[in-house]
Amino acid sequence: MPERDPAEYRPRPESSTSWAVAAVVAAAVAAGAAWWFWWRLAQAPAPVVAPPPDAAASAPMAEASGPQHPIAAQADAGPLPPLAESDAWVAKALGELLGAERVGRFLLTDGFVRRAVATVDNLPRAQAPARLWPVQPAPQRFLVEGPPGAQAIAPANAARYQAFVAFAEAVPPDAAVALYARLYPLFQAAYEELGYPGKYFNDRLVAVLDHLLAAPAPQGPLAVQLTQVRGEVPSTRPWVRYEFADPQLEALSSGQKMLVRMGPDNARRLKAVLAELRRRVVTGEVARRPAE
Repeated sequence: MPERDPAEYRPRPESSTSWAVAAVVAAAVAAGAAWWFWWRLAQAPAPVVAPPPDAAASAPMAEASGPQHPIAAQADAGPLPPLAESDAWVAKALGELLGAERVGRFLLTDGFVRRAVATVDNLPRAQAPARLWPVQPAPQRFLVEGPPGAQAIAPANAARYQAFVAFAEAVPPDAAVALYARLYPLFQAAYEELGYPGKYFNDRLVAVLDHLLAAPAPQGPLAVQLTQVRGEVPSTRPWVRYEFADPQLEALSSGQKMLVRMGPDNARRLKAVLAELRRRVVTGEVARRPAE
């Protein structure tokens, strides 16, 4: 397959006119399948965004002196292909972990490592462009109820995500994190290629997990409204333009908004998966022994 230009994955200035929610921790595979069901708000291609240095939405990254959360190399691990030639190798490894049918259904293996790294890096930001997701877009449309001007997320919307939350819960965490450790040199290479020389992707992953776990869990109906779009051409897909009516919720990052939108029960279950994943990638508990 053609080699992708690394510039596609490099941070660029933020766009304030559109944003999309992508998934979390595809890089660690354990939560990778969960990306598939996250709500898309923007259909047009959007740039990878980079916040200003003092942006509160950006999770902290490690200093260049060394990794805060090092990943231990697996014993007797063979050589990996170069990042630019890794797609087939990674797809095979994902297939062995998740099954070829699930990989084909949920994931985009073309440029998977670069996509996963860019998506994880963008989750604490205002935008996580859909064109860089490592997963297939979710089916069906976002559901709201109520008359115009007084709409809220429909309770039935949560049902769209339940099967995929269950799938994320069923991914074997030990084997998944062991595979992440095995592939880690590729993730690190993609992270440096993205524009972070001297930084460490696993530190960024841990910071992003902490950011997602800190997402609020509001109860009750969540009011939404259509984003105002000025222009003479009417929108033929208005359901992709909903935003929270509550300014505090609307100010959340793309990743935290995803957790809020999927409903409190789905968010609670997915946070449990992410918390267990964080424990493993922080301690290197699984990374120090080969996958079974």
